[in-house]
Amino acid sequence: MTVQTFSKVGVIGAGAWGTALAQVSTLGGNKVILHAREAEVVASINNSHENSLYLGGVRLSADITATSDFADLAACDLILAVPPAQFMRATLTAFKPYVREGLPIVLCAKGVERGSDALMTEVLEAVLPEAAAGVLAGPNFAKEVAMGLPSAVTIACKDEALGARIAATLAGPTFRPYQSTDLIGAEAGGAIKNVIAIACGIAEGKGLGRNAHAALITRGFAEMSRMAMALGARFETMSGLCGLGDLVLTCSSPQSRNMSVGLALGQGQTLAQFLEGKVSVAEGVQSAPAVVDLGRKHKVELPICEAVNAVLSGDMDVSRAIEALLSRPLKSERA
Repeated sequence: MTVQTFSKVGVIGAGAWGTALAQVSTLGGNKVILHAREAEVVASINNSHENSLYLGGVRLSADITATSDFADLAACDLILAVPPAQFMRATLTAFKPYVREGLPIVLCAKGVERGSDALMTEVLEAVLPEAAAGVLAGPNFAKEVAMGLPSAVTIACKDEALGARIAATLAGPTFRPYQSTDLIGAEAGGAIKNVIAIACGIAEGKGLGRNAHAALITRGFAEMSRMAMALGARFETMSGLCGLGDLVLTCSSPQSRNMSVGLALGQGQTLAQFLEGKVSVAEGVQSAPAVVDLGRKHKVELPICEAVNAVLSGDMDVSRAIEALLSRPLKSERA
C-alpha cells in the first residue's frame, strides 16, 4: 500500500545536521524551506547551494531555499526541528505564531535541557501542545548523510500512521528510516550517548587502549539503558539504531563533536581552549549536568556520566576521574 507523503517540508536549524536533513527531504521531489539564524548561511545556500559555514564542500539541492523568517515556513505540512537542544525552547517559542493544530514537528536535536532537565518532547509539549510530536534519531554523521552515503534512522511517533507518513517522506535510496512508537527511548538514548562519547574521547586522548574503549561503550550502554528505562523507554529501543547504534558511532570516531571534546581533554587541553573559535555545538558538554541531575532525580546510577560532568565542570581532573571509575566497588555486571 502506498503511503501518502508530506509535500511541504520545513527544517528549522541550518547547522550541519539540519542542512543534511534538508538535503534528504528533497529526495522525494519536495521543495524544502530551511530556516537559518545567520544571514551569511542564508546567502550561501541560496546563492551557491552550499552551507559553507557548517557543511562546506557539499553541493546542496536547488530545491532547498534558505530563509531567516519563520513566516516562510507557515505553509509547511511537516517541520523538522533541528536547533541545538539548549535552544529548542526559545526556537519553538519563536515559531509558535505559525503552528496550527496537529502540525507534525519532528525533534532532531539530542540533549537534555539544562535547568528543567526536560527531554525535547517535554519541551515541545510545554511550548506547542497543539503540535503532533515525532523524534528522529540514529547513528549518522551529517556530512555522510548529505553526501548520499548509506544511512538509517529511527522515526518515533505515537501515531503509527503519522510515523509512516514521516518515514515515507524522508526515505530515499540511501536514507532508510525505521519506525517506532517509543519517543522517550528514541530521544533519551541520543541525549545520554553524547556524554558517554566524551568519556571515550578522553580514554582515546589518554592512550588507554582498545580494551578501555570497548569497556566504556559497553558500560556506557548500561547507563544509557538504565536511565532511559527509568524514564519509560523500552529496552528494545535502546538496542536499536537510536540507542546502541548511535552510541557506537558517536564513541568511535573523532568526526563526532562529542568524542573530539573528550579527545582534546585527554590530551591535556582545557575545555575553554578546545571550544575557542568553534561554530558547531557538542551537545554532550551542555547536556552532561542535566543528565546527571536526571539520574539523581530517578535514583539511577550513572558513574561514567558523573565522571564526565565532574571533568567538564572543573571539579575533577582527567586522571582523578579515571582513578575514581577504576576504584569503584566490584559488582555484578547485571546490577
